[in-house]
Amino acid sequence: MQNVKFTSSSKLEKEFAITLRKNVNNYFKENQISMAANATMVIKTIILISIYVVPFILILTIPMSLWFAFILTIVMGIGIAGVGMGVMHDACHGAYSKKPWVNNLLSGTIYLLGSNMLNWKIQHNVLHHTFTNISGLDEDIDEKGPIRLSFNTPLKKIHKFQFIYAFFFYGLMTLSMLVNDFTRLFGYNRKGLVKHMNKKLTGEYIKMAIRKVVYLFVIIGLPLWLTDFKFYQIAIGFFAMHWVASIILSLVFQMAHVVEGADQIEFEPTVNSDWHVHQLKTTSDFAHNNKLLSWYVGGLNFQIEHHLFPNICHVHYNKIAPIVEKTAKEFGVEYNLKPTFFNALYSHFLTLKALGTH
Repeated sequence: MQNVKFTSSSKLEKEFAITLRKNVNNYFKENQISMAANATMVIKTIILISIYVVPFILILTIPMSLWFAFILTIVMGIGIAGVGMGVMHDACHGAYSKKPWVNNLLSGTIYLLGSNMLNWKIQHNVLHHTFTNISGLDEDIDEKGPIRLSFNTPLKKIHKFQFIYAFFFYGLMTLSMLVNDFTRLFGYNRKGLVKHMNKKLTGEYIKMAIRKVVYLFVIIGLPLWLTDFKFYQIAIGFFAMHWVASIILSLVFQMAHVVEGADQIEFEPTVNSDWHVHQLKTTSDFAHNNKLLSWYVGGLNFQIEHHLFPNICHVHYNKIAPIVEKTAKEFGVEYNLKPTFFNALYSHFLTLKALGTH
């Protein structure tokens, strides 16, 4: 696998990184609190998982109209997106608990969407977090079918209209993962990333196949067995659930990195910047004051804080964000913050439009 070395000749950047870590660590020491989840996070976990599981149980056990069942599949999509952002994400980073078994257990909530934990950890934890917005390494800004997300990838005529059609294709993300996980894992193995995670390809393929079969049996097979809905009706509900979950997940992640003010870097063996400064240059926060949004998206509107401190549970982001912003301003490092959700969404829309023309 290609690698990048982050190096800076600027003493100010190095001092910024040291000071930032010190300031954030001092917050936890002075307040005598853990960086891991708290009781509020546990309650939130139960609520989010219930938003996904309870509607599914109702569909299986209570006779209902087709339209009511369809509404429940939409609720399931909202629920599983919340689980992905607010539970699985922290657990996969080892930020949910100090106990590895708890993190491993809750990381497994990714299987509720038919996806694969190992692929996620490689793609997200290793590639995206280490090489944020670096073309050719960060898969989040790789070309997604007809969608161009990086100024460093080839421009095609069709991209001119991506600001219109991209949002439909965003809704196919989790369905794509359900199918493409096998080829992605093979690709990661060729790059040595499976071995890097201390895993063996054959064993991971077998476990992945079993989990996907079980998932499809539960999410499609049980409704076929226990309800009067026809297969095509269940398939429509299955698609709707995934589309809702995908559009939510895609937009939240895109509004953190594919927006105005977030740098995109062409691959070079050396990046002339401190890694911490690089994270600030390539990442954006949004809607700090929207408490309901912050709760639902698992603090991913505090994406700067998450990238700088992925080992800290997101329930603490709203407290450390002022520390990060203040420290950045003291050292003259830009802190990219969009004030509202719609500001961030519009900024992504404008960036998609720009990516379609040059």
